[in-house]
Amino acid sequence: MDNRAGEMLVFVRVVETGSFSEAARLMLMTPSTVSKLIARLEARLGVRLIERSTRRLALTVEGQFYFERSQALLASLDQTEQQIAQGGAEAEGVIRVTSSVTFGAAALEPILPAFFEAFPRIVVDLSLSDEVVDLYLDRTDVAIRVGKLADSNLMARRIGETRRRIVASPAYLARHGTPKTPEDLVHHNCLGFNFRRTMPVWPMREGGRIVERMLSGSLLANNAETLRRMAIAGVGIVRAADYHLRQPIARGELVELLADSDIGATDEIHALFRGAQFLPARVRAFLDFTVPRMQQFLAEG
Repeated sequence: MDNRAGEMLVFVRVVETGSFSEAARLMLMTPSTVSKLIARLEARLGVRLIERSTRRLALTVEGQFYFERSQALLASLDQTEQQIAQGGAEAEGVIRVTSSVTFGAAALEPILPAFFEAFPRIVVDLSLSDEVVDLYLDRTDVAIRVGKLADSNLMARRIGETRRRIVASPAYLARHGTPKTPEDLVHHNCLGFNFRRTMPVWPMREGGRIVERMLSGSLLANNAETLRRMAIAGVGIVRAADYHLRQPIARGELVELLADSDIGATDEIHALFRGAQFLPARVRAFLDFTVPRMQQFLAEG
């Protein structure tokens, strides 16, 4: 019996997870079984696909080529079986989506009622979190990310970009004064994020040069919505995305600060997904429907 598809799937999982043991866990195998399957695959092909070391795995040139072709072939197989099982290419089934709390609430959630009307047989499993998830390990179909993209095997559709602004409430400024220069911020309660991947610094333009101000305050949070509510409540000063601040600024609940010192820092926003040519119909439908509408949301700002 030809088991090339099984070997191919094991190989792809090893590359995606970067670990023999993690691939074994996902596929309900033992690490030794996974190792033997990869060794058998390399022996059959007559080339080494993966360079192994005690610290990491690295693909050879042949391994990279085999990985890319294997992904496409397996995606095509999945799509074929889904279309047969579902009676054609109609978009249906569950799609797992993750987004940051603020962008998901502001830009994605308002779109969903129209999406469900257009695609009544698709179920969206939506998680709003500012934590970065691994699409492969978390079995996520689409992740909407704000910020610089890391190098990966993921595909991306660009949604747009957003500028960050520094704000505080009129009540806070009445009690503590309004900072006139970036240096003044060290005397204020600057609220920030508690992510390990970020540093509590705000880049500012001072005297013709860019300076990263190390700031601190009474609150670190894992999402921008908490920081926005605390800023509106008069707790402190916040630096957050423009799309998240425009409404409270328009209502007078927040006031922009130090606009002349702003370096114009922007964050790009992308929809990330696995695969390219052979997307499941439900994932393609979701991307085709939501991305243009999220782009319009940003453009209206």
